[in-house]
Amino acid sequence: MLSARSLFQEILDDDRSFQLFCSIAASGETQGGWENGRIAALVPTSMRDLAPKIVRHGADEDKHGRLFNALLKKRELDPVAVPFETDYTALLEARGIGLAHEKLRADEQLTEQDIVVYLSHSRVTEQRAADQMVMLRKYFGDDPEVGRAVRMISSDEDNHLAYCNEELLRLAKAGHGRLIHRTLQECAKSEIAVYRQVSLAVMGYMGDILCWPAAKSALLVTGINAMYGYERAGGWRRMVGLAMPERLDALNAPVTAAPAV
Repeated sequence: MLSARSLFQEILDDDRSFQLFCSIAASGETQGGWENGRIAALVPTSMRDLAPKIVRHGADEDKHGRLFNALLKKRELDPVAVPFETDYTALLEARGIGLAHEKLRADEQLTEQDIVVYLSHSRVTEQRAADQMVMLRKYFGDDPEVGRAVRMISSDEDNHLAYCNEELLRLAKAGHGRLIHRTLQECAKSEIAVYRQVSLAVMGYMGDILCWPAAKSALLVTGINAMYGYERAGGWRRMVGLAMPERLDALNAPVTAAPAV
């Protein structure tokens, strides 16, 4: 029977598919760490109170990248190049979602509107990350090889999502409500398309590595497209709603060191 658990177990059990999975994950997390670091350095003077939280966000992302690389090292595997069509972060940027890297590489201070865009983009992508980690924690939270990393990353993603909700609600009260609403919707509608594109590409590579039969690959494609259809029809709305989280000031705590894996 084809299930999320059996699918990921198959990917984790094979060295080559595990290598690609961890490389893609590590690359995305490391990129997120760099982006947050640059944003923290360029925060406008009027919003300097956010800088430590953005730094913390970036430090968590860097830590996640190290965790995935540590999982590779534990199996005596090296990271591999990430195919462009599987690069979630780069594909989002190509669609104009988030802050352009060209802007982040400059030394010019960002605007308040830039920070609203950053937080709105993060609210959408962190929802995706949190949802994925809930699934992985459910099936592999007690796994002897990846369980500790999965549990830590999942907790961090929950913190990131709480932080985005809290800060966006605060900024909405400060007069940025219309920009937040518009940006969230634009981000979510683009994100679901990119997620579908990346999912199809990743499963294509995994199918080649694991020699999946055509029928299995076709079933996965159907499932990915069905999920996209659901999200396009209205499922995307879960990514744009704002609610005050139970976990307040979630990023105002020391960074937790990456555990040995």
